[in-house]
Amino acid sequence: MNFEQFQNQSRLYVIGALDPDEVEEFEKARQKFGKKAEDYIAKCYGLHEAFALSLRPAKSSEAIKDRLMAMVKAKKQS
Repeated sequence: MNFEQFQNQSRLYVIGALDPDEVEEFEKARQKFGKKAEDYIAKCYGLHEAFALSLRPAKSSEAIKDRLMAMVKAKKQS
């Protein structure tokens, strides 16, 4: 695996989309590329977290709100 392939695999690794066989190959390449690989993986994790934090639900569910309010009321009564 060359470094460009490693970069593509890194993106999939960060989101947990690699098959077990691919993870094994990825880990070997990760060791092969050393610090350069670790830096790239850290960058991918950073982007992944930033992306996840930027997402907003399309609609908030009334059922979720109702369950949450029921839990709050139950806690107050306890």
